[in-house]
Amino acid sequence: QVQLVASGGRLVQAGGSLRLSCAASGRTFTTDGVGWFRQAPGKEREFVAAITWSLSDTYYADSVKGRFTISRDNAKNTMYLQMNSLKPEDTAVYYCAAGAYYGYRRPNDYRYWGQGTQVTVSS
Repeated sequence: QVQLVASGGRLVQAGGSLRLSCAASGRTFTTDGVGWFRQAPGKEREFVAAITWSLSDTYYADSVKGRFTISRDNAKNTMYLQMNSLKPEDTAVYYCAAGAYYGYRRPNDYRYWGQGTQVTVSS
């Protein structure tokens, strides 16, 4: 089993930057796809970004393209989400997920989930 721990969330001002981390224990990421989702109060969990190992492909929600960058370091069992030009609409609990193989944009594509970390962007 892979245990995921998301961290790095905090209060930031609009236009600022933040880097989230997700550390895995138990097993390495190996070849699976990993990603980030977010969920604001009263809203459904939505896809943010994903990255694969085998093809080194990245996927982004339209709302974050050009602002967020996902990366992974399999040697450290860690993935990251670099968030720039943050907007108040980015405020949410951010969840990291792993274990995707054939799809990357739906929560049900992933087998493992972290506990989430709160990101709040003030205007």
